[in-house]
Amino acid sequence: MESLYIRHLDDPLRTHFTKRREILVLLGSRQSGKTTLVKRLFPDAQYLLVDNEPVRRMLESYDVNVYRSALKSGTTKLIIDEIHLLSNPGRAAKIIYDQLPIQLILTGSSSFHIKNRTAESLTGRKIDYYLFPLTFSEYLVQTGVEETLNFDLFQRIVRDSWSESYRLFDKGSILSRVLLYGLYPNLVNNPMDVDYLKNFAESLVFKDILELELIENKRLAADLLKMLAYRVGSLISYAELASSLGADQRTIKRYIELFEQSFIIFRLYPFTGNRRDEIVKSPKIYYYDTGVRNAVIGDFSELAIRPDRGALFENFIIAECVKANAYTGSGYTLRYWRSKQKSEVDLVLTKGNRMIGVEIKYGKASFSQAFMRRYPGATYKVVTAENFY
Repeated sequence: MESLYIRHLDDPLRTHFTKRREILVLLGSRQSGKTTLVKRLFPDAQYLLVDNEPVRRMLESYDVNVYRSALKSGTTKLIIDEIHLLSNPGRAAKIIYDQLPIQLILTGSSSFHIKNRTAESLTGRKIDYYLFPLTFSEYLVQTGVEETLNFDLFQRIVRDSWSESYRLFDKGSILSRVLLYGLYPNLVNNPMDVDYLKNFAESLVFKDILELELIENKRLAADLLKMLAYRVGSLISYAELASSLGADQRTIKRYIELFEQSFIIFRLYPFTGNRRDEIVKSPKIYYYDTGVRNAVIGDFSELAIRPDRGALFENFIIAECVKANAYTGSGYTLRYWRSKQKSEVDLVLTKGNRMIGVEIKYGKASFSQAFMRRYPGATYKVVTAENFY
């Protein structure tokens, strides 16, 4: 059964300590599978959960002798789960790394908290890995539909030619389920658990971020997340959001940064060839998971009757590309393109002199002629619900 739970990060994490001694830091949102993954890959490691009060008190002693006495005999690897809950996670990790002969594995749900409290003390001592919600391929493997992982969706986009694929399963029904309920691992066995998703969406924000005292106004945060959910795939203006919510721009921008650093949303910035009539500032907002997005707005109605199914599909494809680009280390920069005349390309991938424009539509679509005229050396792809996988 273990093969059903494989993730794209299995090999990079499993081989981490064969190549280096640096601390393995695994970051990702709550319930993305971090604990399951490190426990499966390092079954002999001693495990400490910071959410356990005695463990937290022990680690917050910041005393190497206390740490040494807490280690079991023969321990060579140590997992510290939810390290971001410590008052100074970097200090604890530095003491262990510098003074104890063990390999250290850290997990955390809030990159903001970890990075801001470990940046100085762990410089040169750690390697960060990011675990996202399942990719479409991981979902297919974990549900037993396919046997091996792949990056077919992303690779078909970045390859020079577009090849049609033929699958022996009902791609449409699986896509509908994924667009509605998302790709968090706990939903594999309970694919339509709306109550779980609603509670989970709330805990993503209000357990991690509020516990860390990073957000002062819970109502404003909830309203902002909902407004962003309704504007998935649209250009956002911090000034407009602030005006609509009765808040100042600085707070709105900071909250969005916190949501992003907690792996709830991400921003896609505009691509510009330094032409005056191209959008150069306004980002677009996407959710890492469409199920969480739907939970935020409380809408799980059938895909066929949804006016936002195009936005959901666009969000899904772009999130898949973000995950694959990170997991493969492909090094593409992901942007969107829009002219002031409102010609638009949903996704532009660039690396070196290579440029790929991607139009994403749930139904049939054609590519922007304006973009093709401006960037004749680019490759152009159209991704739809029929040909995406």
